[in-house]
Amino acid sequence: MPASKFIGILGALVSSAYAHGTVSGIVAGGSFFQGYDPSFQFQNPPPTVAGWTTDYLDNGFVAVSDYADENIICHKGASPAGTSVPVVAGDSIELQWTTWPESHHGPIIDYLAPCNGDCSQVSKTELEFTKISGVGPTDGSSNPGTWATDDLIANDNTWVLTIPASIAPGNYVLRHEIIALHEGNQEGGAQNYPQCINLEITGSGTNTLPSGTLGIELYTATDPGIFFNIYSSDLDTYEVPGPALLAGGSSGDSSGDGDNTGDGAEDDDSDPADDEEEPTSCTELRRRFRRRAGHGKNKRIVKFTA
Repeated sequence: MPASKFIGILGALVSSAYAHGTVSGIVAGGSFFQGYDPSFQFQNPPPTVAGWTTDYLDNGFVAVSDYADENIICHKGASPAGTSVPVVAGDSIELQWTTWPESHHGPIIDYLAPCNGDCSQVSKTELEFTKISGVGPTDGSSNPGTWATDDLIANDNTWVLTIPASIAPGNYVLRHEIIALHEGNQEGGAQNYPQCINLEITGSGTNTLPSGTLGIELYTATDPGIFFNIYSSDLDTYEVPGPALLAGGSSGDSSGDGDNTGDGAEDDDSDPADDEEEPTSCTELRRRFRRRAGHGKNKRIVKFTA
């Protein structure tokens, strides 16, 4: 295939992929860890990161009709990540999204599932998830309200999550999820965007989370927090969907305050790609895709032309 045609197709796919966003980075203990990027599919071999691999490019949602399908667990075609993010129980981590559309209001929910061994070898269908955080509307004074997603956007597309101090040391999968409710007024209209990340938790906690919920049993189409009209319903009555929240978990604003990017995250607006010539071959295109320019509001997508 000519380089110009390949570049055009790939550019269109990548532009679509960033319409909703992915978790491109995780900050824990002052260090930055790369998340999964859809463009990794064009690298051979792809980099080993803590974010679970997926085989989709459009970065679309998992539909309500797939709640009993394994795609709801960690998104479409997901497979375990090859490494983990080290974090101390009781500490906070940052989950940096590439972007998120303002119209897609909804809750942000976080779960942990013990791997009971090496998370890179775990079967996603056997993971049992416990909800450790669930944040819905943070201001319901008027419809459609201010939601967790709005707080995410306001915090430079970064979500701050505290890992409960009670969690026992071990290997876990973090299931970090946005549920967009802009079409939730009709049954089947909610849109799920789950992201999975491997964590290696240390500390002095003792809760091994022995009794969680399988990913395919987390939601039903008629759950009050799934089938919900954000434009006319009383937002103060909203119930974050999913199983019960772990004692000590968070149900408040987890967007964080101030500059919490930590060592290794990009804080300035400079982009090394600004000083480079546009790629003229598929090889150069793939090389460029290995680079990321910051995150959140400062992230920009480099467009390639032949």
